Amino acid sequence: MSILGIIASGISGHLGPQVTGGTLYTSGGYNYRVFTSNGTLAVSNGTITADILVVAGGGAGGNFYGSGGGAGGVLGYNSQTLSTSYAVTIGAGGANGTTTPSVGLQGDLSQFGSLSSSTGGGGGGNNGTPSNGTNGGSGGGRNGLGTSGQGFNGGTSNSDGGGGAGAVGASGIGGVGTSVYSSWGLATTTGENVSGTVYYAGGGGMHSANPGGYGGGGAGNQNGTINTGGGGGGDGFYTAPPLKGAGGSGIVIVKWAV
Repeated sequence: MSILGIIASGISGHLGPQVTGGTLYTSGGYNYRVFTSNGTLAVSNGTITADILVVAGGGAGGNFYGSGGGAGGVLGYNSQTLSTSYAVTIGAGGANGTTTPSVGLQGDLSQFGSLSSSTGGGGGGNNGTPSNGTNGGSGGGRNGLGTSGQGFNGGTSNSDGGGGAGAVGASGIGGVGTSVYSSWGLATTTGENVSGTVYYAGGGGMHSANPGGYGGGGAGNQNGTINTGGGGGGDGFYTAPPLKGAGGSGIVIVKWAV
């Protein structure tokens, strides 16, 4: 074999698995592929062993003295062997309703390949009918229930926030999101960075004076932050048209060693 052939062979032998799709970040000895919209992760020329974060879209807040929307469900998968192409679905946040009163709309699921998908956040309830919040990854305020392993319940009254991935909704305030994946957020500049700790999937607050939970939850009447799974804020007044906030869209991140 020629010297050129030996060199070429050596280079080819060190290329290893090739991964495409999403946006690539490299930090601390790991690669991250971040999906903020639907796409495909493709692995060729071998396999990788990856950890995967799947966050669904958050639910919208309720209106007519409505409660906060629940955060999108959060699921993590460890040590997954990837060797082919995988469809990635990013859940949209629950949209604003158009009637008064109305319960917030649930967020959409997010999914990576055939793995079980995370559940969209529950919408916030209201005091005009009155109506309870809906269930979801995290439950909407006013009795919405979270999904075990994905998020927490919303608060129990119409003046409560939606549940987050880290805590239940409280009086007026959205439940905090999860900081388990803080290092992922720091490496990829995703999630909500609070003094160096990153959160995903916070619940929506109720009324403009009350904040959403860390992790993109919207304050009263405000939208959840896109690509965090944060719930939308509820409308703290008897208003028409509705002022409630939409839920934030979800995100999928794939992490593996360099």
